[in-house]
Amino acid sequence: MPLQLTGAPGDPDLIRLPWDVPLEQWPEHHLVSLPRGISRHVVRFARLSGRVYAIKEISEYYAKREYRLLWDLNRLDTPSVEPVAVVTGRTGADGQPLDSALITQHLQFSLPYRAVMSGTVRPETLNRLLDALAVLLVRLHLTGFYWGDCSLSNVLFRRDAGSFAAYLVDAETGELHPMISEGQRLYDIDVAHTNIFGEMLDLEAGGLLHSSIDPEQVADSVCARYRGLWSELTSDEIIDEVDWHMIDQRIRRLNTLGFDVAEMMVRRKAGTGRLIVRPKVVDAGHHQRRLLRLTGLDVEENQARRLLNDLDSFRVSYGLRHEDEAIVAHRWLAEVFHPTVETVPQELRHKLEPAQLFHEMLDHRWFMSEAAGNDVGLPAAVDSYVKNVLVFKPDEQALITED
Repeated sequence: MPLQLTGAPGDPDLIRLPWDVPLEQWPEHHLVSLPRGISRHVVRFARLSGRVYAIKEISEYYAKREYRLLWDLNRLDTPSVEPVAVVTGRTGADGQPLDSALITQHLQFSLPYRAVMSGTVRPETLNRLLDALAVLLVRLHLTGFYWGDCSLSNVLFRRDAGSFAAYLVDAETGELHPMISEGQRLYDIDVAHTNIFGEMLDLEAGGLLHSSIDPEQVADSVCARYRGLWSELTSDEIIDEVDWHMIDQRIRRLNTLGFDVAEMMVRRKAGTGRLIVRPKVVDAGHHQRRLLRLTGLDVEENQARRLLNDLDSFRVSYGLRHEDEAIVAHRWLAEVFHPTVETVPQELRHKLEPAQLFHEMLDHRWFMSEAAGNDVGLPAAVDSYVKNVLVFKPDEQALITED
């Protein structure tokens, strides 16, 4: 079978890569060095036309299957890497067949968990990673996706304000259904527990875990976080008819968690004056969508929440409470967000995403103001942040330069 590249229209140079050479033997000039997680397959990062692609060597059946799954997950707006193409019909110089390859778009500003934990990880950092993984697993299950191999190794993490956002990077064992069964859901949690326990033991053996962290408790806590969030999103709530305001409170709690409610199913409990209420949660990203609608900024959920808080403060500070929200958002973008980000020197701006930069500058302002006993103002905080914090931060973007 001749060499064939199947996928969405993209970079024509992809077909010119050395597909007749096993991936682990590719010459360095085709590759870019980026942190990568543990994988049972050979994975390399290639750079073409200013973009970075992750390439995984895998059998043709699984390459095509994972490509379709990732395509469906992206269509459903589920956090996962973006599929680009599948390469089949590979043959080595000796005429022997080579495994196929799955090509995905590299997720900029993302890191595998081992890169996040490059030093001795603190309990606070680990908790934020576990929260992100629990949220990802819940979102996948709400979509009807059975993972089959949930682990920290199969996830990429991006900074999201003071937290992390998790993205699925390996769907090889997954299945997409109209609705996930209870058995599949419970098995996924059990697999997650086993995998994460093993990963924590591995980190402990390498001296990368804080002495206060117990590997088994970490695995237990992921499952507990998952169950708590799943219950909040899907469980029935019984209320008295006179307590209808509790439904509004439930919706607000779900919005705070970042989820939107499409409809509520309400029925009377037989023989009582009480109602059984079940929310239908359809989408995560409540704050993302609101910010995108108002400003056009497409950011992570917690970043969106922080930016919306600053927008609301801007509205109050300038006496714009009764002004149209879209007009206020336009003024905030033009007078606060863009000028603040553009204050950062061009050579340092690529270190973090603009939304993350803005969030960290707001944090820096808060800490400086606390120390000074009064508001130091955003310009002074930005100047201090750039000189004392940002210059020492590592780059979290894939830096691509043309040869």
